[in-house]
Amino acid sequence: MKIAVLFGGTSQERDVSIASAAQIIPALRGLGHDVIAIDTVTGRLTADAEKKMLTSGVGPEPPSTTALANMRESALALTSNASDIRDVDVVFLALHGGAGEDGRVQAVLDLAGMAYTGSNHIASATAMDKDLSKRLFRAAGVPTADWLMAPVLAHDVTESLGWPVVVKPNKQGSTVGLSIVREAAGLADALELAERYDDEVMVERFVPGRELTVGILEGEPLPVGEIITKSGIFDYQAKYQAGGAQEIFPADLPEEQSIELQRLAVRAHQALKLGVYSRIDFRLDPKGRFWCLEANSLPGMTAASLLPQAAKVAGIEFPKLVERICRAALLVAKRAG
Repeated sequence: MKIAVLFGGTSQERDVSIASAAQIIPALRGLGHDVIAIDTVTGRLTADAEKKMLTSGVGPEPPSTTALANMRESALALTSNASDIRDVDVVFLALHGGAGEDGRVQAVLDLAGMAYTGSNHIASATAMDKDLSKRLFRAAGVPTADWLMAPVLAHDVTESLGWPVVVKPNKQGSTVGLSIVREAAGLADALELAERYDDEVMVERFVPGRELTVGILEGEPLPVGEIITKSGIFDYQAKYQAGGAQEIFPADLPEEQSIELQRLAVRAHQALKLGVYSRIDFRLDPKGRFWCLEANSLPGMTAASLLPQAAKVAGIEFPKLVERICRAALLVAKRAG
């Protein structure tokens, strides 16, 4: 196959996207595929630019808003790369957050009639909008914690949710801008932080307990994983810095609980009409109840990321996983006509 890997972009998850591309590209080339690398900010990379950019790693903090704003001013439109991607068989979306995950890039590719990985533009936009996702989870019978949308006052939280709460941007990934607020005095600062990253902010009842995740691949659930962090929250540093978290696959759960969680994950995936693959995150509270946190339509795709770890336990090595995703995307495009 001839494959274009789109990555980078101008979201807060730019570095994470680059890290995904840094492993997807050599994995596909290692299987004999013709792969071109395209940063949606700078365009198609030369071999030297590839080597430099794709070995940079993920820093302890996301790129600054100033740096991202400067990139947006000079960013190439996707159409500027048309000559590079028009003749490829499939586009692998290694983008995370922002336009790469919220459906805008997918809509352009749909208009161009191109095959691409991930979910279609409507499902992508739905998964990125946490408020809308939670409404659909509830309609599908998938438990999710109570929430309010800002503007929110302290007495609203006390009466409707109770303390502590999680304050986060409604359309953001990698826990950027997220805070756990344990008392009324901290609410205003948390809201202000979240508003830096999104004009919509969610205030959600905090669910204590174990952090669990389930990958979905072609409609089937992968083995359940557990994430253990020192801080009790899987934040940006815990996700992307060495030693930030312990990730266990398969999770140490009774079989009946694993089966139930996988069932809920598939139901959540279907509720949002997600595509070939996704990752659904949960909490297991001290009373043994599962609560769906969110769905990821383009989860991290390094070999050490959560979905590839789950796939490996299921017997699918990383290169075969990314190749399988590409082939499934081609099939989806063919069926769509």
